[in-house]
Amino acid sequence: MPTSSESSFPLEISVEEAANWLLRGGRGEPIILLDVREPHELEICQIAGAIHIPLKQLSQRWNELPTNCPIVINCHHGMRSLRAAEFLKEKGLKKVCSMAGGIHAWAEEIDPSLQRY
Repeated sequence: MPTSSESSFPLEISVEEAANWLLRGGRGEPIILLDVREPHELEICQIAGAIHIPLKQLSQRWNELPTNCPIVINCHHGMRSLRAAEFLKEKGLKKVCSMAGGIHAWAEEIDPSLQRY
């Protein structure tokens, strides 16, 4: 599980780590789940409670995100979320990480009720 320490915050975490962290809480801190997929992808499946900002809009909308709590980012397979995490770190947000494998891995390993695509 990642720590809330900004200096040791990982760029990427496994889907299992993300699930443990999101489902059990991040050591008392509220945790934001950011979904950077396109709107048509959300219609197929999504993780409840996620904030949705498509990657294409992130450069204009990143300031809508809170800067004082951890953000776990997901996409379809983990590539867009990794780019989003790198972008947000460049903007000065320290506690952001990508969920490796994206919602596809989440559906395979955490919630098989989600439709895969």
